[in-house]
Amino acid sequence: MDITGKLVEIFDTQQVSDRFQKREFVVEFAENPQYPEFVKFELIQDKVDLLNSFQAGQDIQVFFNLKGRKWNSPQGETKYFNTLQAWRLAAPQAQGGGGGSTPPPANEAFPPGPGPEEDDLPF
Repeated sequence: MDITGKLVEIFDTQQVSDRFQKREFVVEFAENPQYPEFVKFELIQDKVDLLNSFQAGQDIQVFFNLKGRKWNSPQGETKYFNTLQAWRLAAPQAQGGGGGSTPPPANEAFPPGPGPEEDDLPF
């Protein structure tokens, strides 16, 4: 998935643990200019430096994956969380903006699945 919009805010990198870091940023997405959306994305691990070549106010194309997870609290409550995890940033191309569904480059968004010799499913 991808969208094109204006980079509104860039946050500092957060060192969540000794082996995990993330960096968040906000893009103003104006599919309908009368009602712009402010969408927060995150970059993780080695991708946090992708923002270094961008500044607030600049147009940006964000390629991302929609992530969701389930969490059970110690009190037994179930909660669900969504994340927009960016994996590539680019200056938008002059012809035709984003909002489309450009397929991700091979091996960049999703790990490869098992090959035919590794598939042990019975069907």
